[in-house]
Amino acid sequence: MSSLTLEKRFCELCQIVQSLPKEGEIKLTNDDKLKFYSYYKQATEGRCNISQPSIFKLVEKAKWNAWNELGEMSKEDAMKAYINEMKKIIKNSNASGELIDRIKVLVED
Repeated sequence: MSSLTLEKRFCELCQIVQSLPKEGEIKLTNDDKLKFYSYYKQATEGRCNISQPSIFKLVEKAKWNAWNELGEMSKEDAMKAYINEMKKIIKNSNASGELIDRIKVLVED
């Protein structure tokens, strides 16, 4: 088990996810990105607190829907879900290297 706190693991993974190159070893789908976005917003701001965007703003609407669907999920559970999403991605990846090794440490149970 990682000796880092849940919050530190979450914060470091957020930095990693936000800095992943588009053509890197870890490929995120749009669904992956929406999940990370919604869990990040829930963990950092709590329940969705913005007005529903126009149906014509497709990206904003998708983000809003993903976040709003989390409802009353606690900030701690959102951090855990974020970490678990990365764990699933790494498990299904053939990627290797220092970054992957660091991610594996961060997603340990």
